[in-house]
Amino acid sequence: MSKAIINKILVTLAFLFAYRILAYVTIPGVDIAVIKDFFRVNSSNALGLFNMFSGNAVERLSIITLGIMPYITASIIMELLAATFAPLGKMKKERDGMQKYMQIIRYVTIFITIVQAISVSFGLRSIGNGINGAILIDMKEFLLISVFSMLAGTMLLVWIGEQITQRGIGNGISLIIFGGIVSGIPSAIGSTFKLVNTGEINILSLIFIAFIIVATIWCIVYIELAERRIPISYARKVIMQNQNKRIMNYIPIKLNLSGVIPPIFASALLVFPSTILQASNNKYLVFIADMLNPSQFLHHILMFLLVIFFAYFYSSIVFNAKDIADNLKRQGGYIPGMRPGEGTASFLNFVANNLTLWGSLYLAVISTLPWILVKLLGVPFYFGGTAVLIVVQVAIDTMRKIEAQIYMNKYKTLSAVGF
Repeated sequence: MSKAIINKILVTLAFLFAYRILAYVTIPGVDIAVIKDFFRVNSSNALGLFNMFSGNAVERLSIITLGIMPYITASIIMELLAATFAPLGKMKKERDGMQKYMQIIRYVTIFITIVQAISVSFGLRSIGNGINGAILIDMKEFLLISVFSMLAGTMLLVWIGEQITQRGIGNGISLIIFGGIVSGIPSAIGSTFKLVNTGEINILSLIFIAFIIVATIWCIVYIELAERRIPISYARKVIMQNQNKRIMNYIPIKLNLSGVIPPIFASALLVFPSTILQASNNKYLVFIADMLNPSQFLHHILMFLLVIFFAYFYSSIVFNAKDIADNLKRQGGYIPGMRPGEGTASFLNFVANNLTLWGSLYLAVISTLPWILVKLLGVPFYFGGTAVLIVVQVAIDTMRKIEAQIYMNKYKTLSAVGF
């Protein structure tokens, strides 16, 4: 492994370490003991899910309590708008326009963070027995401190994510979520064994949980590595011109084209209204918040449908059949039995849509598995399908990028020194 790759890995680990330190920087003016007791009781609802994605920063009420979710929510909104409005979509495709597009996402992130921070601050008044609940100082003063603290924490996470993507290995935002989930696994395992010791979970249930986890990981790895290979033929002239170069003789199309994005987007979209409604005293809004809790059927029905929607939506963005067909035509290649150009694009779209159907169903089933485990066996959120899915997919993606960097360095060395 080259020095450049090792440096990138060390940079990634350093930024993830900084992220974990931020999770312990508490917002001043709150009673942490009261908040921890509150989250211990509410570990199986939307707050527990939100706490998992933030790496237990919520139960400590740290400056990164809102985590990276406001940025993900802003990205969802902008992706939907880019797909709806042509000028915004055109801006995203241009090099200079992409910078403006990302800047708009940051502004939307700031707005969402402020709204969520205000909701969380008012929600703390209902925790505990005092007049202001878990808040120990004047409400106006605390509101100002908490909003600025959470805003600074979230924007720091956005910056850390961008730095990891640019200077490190892998997708920074995905690795932040990965780090948050992984950091809570040891405590989740410990709490599970405590449940076994107290008799709340028997040995057979623990063995069944372990079997489900292993089966889920195997299923995720198997499907994430699965792909449909479309054969390509080239004209003899093209082969003779490139006889010293490697020409790909197939187009690989993954079964899960959208990767880990659909469950992350769906979770962010469901957590956002739950966070906002936590601060409300209106009985109708409270009823909606209760219905959106992960302990209710509606939450998982919506999760199932949203994962399928985002799988199709994101697949249509990352897989452009027309561009592939045009590039193939320019290179003198063709799919046997298909006409170059429109015929090839239609065939590739047909194959991609069929694969996305099964890929989206796989993601939806894996994403709703946590509720079955929690409902039937009472295990922590960390053993659910969404968490396992994110951890395994991000790990596979990061390993692939490390391998790609290694192969790239090998090719550079060979081109410089020869065989």
